[in-house]
Amino acid sequence: MTDISRPHDNTPVTGLRRPVNEMSRVLKTTPVHIASDLSGGAIAQWSHDAFHEVVEPMTDHVIMTYVGTVQRLERRNGKSVVTGTARDGTVTIIPAGSMSRWDIYRPMDIIQLYLPQATLTRVALEANIIAPHDLVERTTYPDLVTSRLLVSAADTVEGNEALDNLFRQQLSDLLATRMLSAHTGQPETHHLALGGLSPAVLRRAIERLRSDSDADVSLTALASDSGLSRFHFCRAFKESTGLSPHNWLRRYRLEQATIMLRDPNNSVAQIAAALGYSSQTAFAAAFRKLTGETPSDWRRRAR
Repeated sequence: MTDISRPHDNTPVTGLRRPVNEMSRVLKTTPVHIASDLSGGAIAQWSHDAFHEVVEPMTDHVIMTYVGTVQRLERRNGKSVVTGTARDGTVTIIPAGSMSRWDIYRPMDIIQLYLPQATLTRVALEANIIAPHDLVERTTYPDLVTSRLLVSAADTVEGNEALDNLFRQQLSDLLATRMLSAHTGQPETHHLALGGLSPAVLRRAIERLRSDSDADVSLTALASDSGLSRFHFCRAFKESTGLSPHNWLRRYRLEQATIMLRDPNNSVAQIAAALGYSSQTAFAAAFRKLTGETPSDWRRRAR
């Protein structure tokens, strides 16, 4: 994953702490992985020991899920005490600016999303959600959809900057939509427009996705070029193609890889570099995930 650039110095920002800094302080460790989103949020995966600490108010909303654990925990907010069971398929939400004491009695693995309020506000406007309310504080709340999205965010890393960034941008917006619809205490109120992209707009989007420049395939650039918000561009693109922009780009680069593999003059390392992968190993892992074969095995079979 791409390391986030914020310093781990616990310096308050406008009186609040950045989530990654506060979590590092409380958990007394550093994240196993952390990847930033271009909108300012991040996904972090942690493996930590038991702790008994007060979590100070943070700049962003923190949404977390638990991996491979079943254990009781306690969360105190003033005089209120909430006891819950952390397990797969549950989520905990710490709204931005809130403070609570946590008692975790055994080690656990968690995945956290740091979601800026600005992202929630933008997605609410784009999705026509009327008067979005604050997020509700949750403790080990059953939500399999959000839990699986968070696990997917941590797992889907291909070592390809363009693909990874596009995936995280899509997922950040999807998770923000999920928060607004399921964790504000209000009924779902957004209304989706029907229909896909016009042929001309779809053609421009595909030309951009085919570009050799990773900067050209950011979700913001794709949406701006189409004259739509990020939310509506993703919906309309999938309506037109049957695939999300991220999955379309994955498939396109796989097709490019198979064309290049047919030429014996192209080494696997050269193909990996040409397609934007950070290493031959990363390319081979991504190729195998999609085809069930390594590039070398596919090449031998295709001869």
